[in-house]
Amino acid sequence: MSGSIDIVCNVFTPEAVTAGRTGIDEIFKEQVRMPPAMRPGVSIADYLKKMDKAGIERSLLIAVRAGDLRIRGSFDVPYAWVRDICKQHPDRFSGLAGVDTTRGMQGLTDLERAVIDDGFVGAHWYPHWFAMPPDAPQIYPYYAKCCELDIPIMMQVGHNLVYNRDRRLPSVAKPILLDQVAIDFPELALIGIHIGVPWTEEMISMCWKHENVYTAGDAYAPKHWPKSYVHYANSYGQHKVLFGTDWPVIDPERAVKEIDELGLKPDAKKMLMRDNALRIFKKIPR
Repeated sequence: MSGSIDIVCNVFTPEAVTAGRTGIDEIFKEQVRMPPAMRPGVSIADYLKKMDKAGIERSLLIAVRAGDLRIRGSFDVPYAWVRDICKQHPDRFSGLAGVDTTRGMQGLTDLERAVIDDGFVGAHWYPHWFAMPPDAPQIYPYYAKCCELDIPIMMQVGHNLVYNRDRRLPSVAKPILLDQVAIDFPELALIGIHIGVPWTEEMISMCWKHENVYTAGDAYAPKHWPKSYVHYANSYGQHKVLFGTDWPVIDPERAVKEIDELGLKPDAKKMLMRDNALRIFKKIPR
């Protein structure tokens, strides 16, 4: 296959919803205008149909680690869940290993095993779930481990919304905070997801300054992307922008359709939708 690659995709199955492993409540689902029929969850089989209709070849599934599990409202998606989905559909899904800075050496061991034994292709971190900025010392061992494993790490560097009224989280991860990290780890591919909204100009600035900083246009419908972001993806930043949906926030069919309507240059669109992901995520099966 030679379709698109969605680098930000969440497990939103009925099992995950029932088990409380999505982190979003009914108010948030209403806020993002999620269709009522979808709110109890979507099976992997049905999601594959969505990917097929959208022309998405592969999605990177996040084994989310969202906060210290000793604190009410935190949750995770077990690595084993994502591993099993990827094993059942090796041509369609690859795993991203969530990072939890409260798990000490066990967290680093988990990350290493996920990559070496289970074929995960990158790491994922949610700074706001830990009230910890990207340049916090507690996350540095994970950056070093990612360098050892030769995998990128992505993190949300825009503001976060109120996903669940039982756990309101601070916005602690502005894109400018990637500056020192990129200096300290020039070998590490750092991907700022969620466009950096409302600090999109900062996100572009970090990508322009550092060879190892990238961004992804996920979590926002492409027709609402800031004009400066579209221009960046279509011109001097076309090698720095990756495609993502943050499913279930954005439906993949809608995302691809709206990107088609942006009028991107053919080469820029190809890099956005596929080529940049293959270059940055070196362990994605070819």
